[in-house]
Amino acid sequence: MRDQLDRLEHVMLAGFTHPPVVELSERLAALTGNRLGHAFYASDGASAVEIALKMSAHYWRNKGHPHKNRFLCLAGGYHGETLGALGVTDMALFREAYAPLLKAAATVPTPDPRRAKGGETAVELAHRAAAALEAHLLHHHAEIAALIVEPLVQGAAGMVMYEPEYLRLVRTLCDRFNVLLIADEIAVGNGRTGTYFAWEQVTTEHHPRWPDFICLSKGITGGYLPLSLVLTTDEVYGAFYADSTAKAFLHSHSYTGNVLACRAALATLDIFKEDNVIVSNRLRAEQLDRLLQRRFVNHPAIRHLRQRGMIAAFDVEGAPPDFAHHFSCAALERNVLLRPIGNTVYFMPPYVMNDSELLLLVDGALGALDATLAPRA
Repeated sequence: MRDQLDRLEHVMLAGFTHPPVVELSERLAALTGNRLGHAFYASDGASAVEIALKMSAHYWRNKGHPHKNRFLCLAGGYHGETLGALGVTDMALFREAYAPLLKAAATVPTPDPRRAKGGETAVELAHRAAAALEAHLLHHHAEIAALIVEPLVQGAAGMVMYEPEYLRLVRTLCDRFNVLLIADEIAVGNGRTGTYFAWEQVTTEHHPRWPDFICLSKGITGGYLPLSLVLTTDEVYGAFYADSTAKAFLHSHSYTGNVLACRAALATLDIFKEDNVIVSNRLRAEQLDRLLQRRFVNHPAIRHLRQRGMIAAFDVEGAPPDFAHHFSCAALERNVLLRPIGNTVYFMPPYVMNDSELLLLVDGALGALDATLAPRA
């Protein structure tokens, strides 16, 4: 970043470009196997979601289907708090105050394993949720531009961790019903779930298809500067390639592709490669799992202990209504920063944590949990 500051601090990508944004786009495209070879930039996650939503609806308009302008999301999904993003966010707390301003998306059931029927496996639940999606698309696909999902982990819903099989079924259904698929990897991308893109855990030899859009932000610059982006396909890009301005993607952003942020992102990708961060993360995740199993698996108040890469969570049975606040305060007293979602305690530790810090994290969480659940005078 210091080096870049002496070269060029910013130029808006409106008829201009610069080497770092070109290199970053090419390197990210390569990480998808060049399946998503085009990038559009913004500054934050919600803006990236807005871009993907607008682009998907405009894609269908350019293809001669302007009536395909509605969206579909999963129950409990969270995608940001700008108006378009709120429209595909199924969180009453965030949506109700602005409901008159929103074009709300339809929702379909989430494949949350905690909602499995007696004896039903997570894979069977994934098929049941996909069947509900199929039923909805059967009747409404003509008006739906895109389905948006948080791959593998629904964050704000309580760290819902579901089977990759669900996303394979979703991809097949979107292809069948001509609906675009947006993968919101803002929280789960950049190595968080055990692969650089969460979607890498979805693809197999028999199911090689990727989403039509991937949204990235948060860890893309290692936390140094704001940056977000949307990756998309040749097919989508081609629909906007025309002499007519009306067919162009009409979205400008003053700090699109900021060169300092792009240099930070490139440096972060260098660290991922040089330090073999993905492999290190897997080892760190295994250590976190061992500690969690040792401390929490037999705890009488713990339910649904779960983990996906560098995300772990559990639910607290019998938690008082003010559990999250009191737990967070008790954790801070133990030098641990944790912020539960309702009665769900979750861990998303930095990639640089060592074993002693992981131990401090888990033991601090255990101490905070017992203190919070202890009878109050």
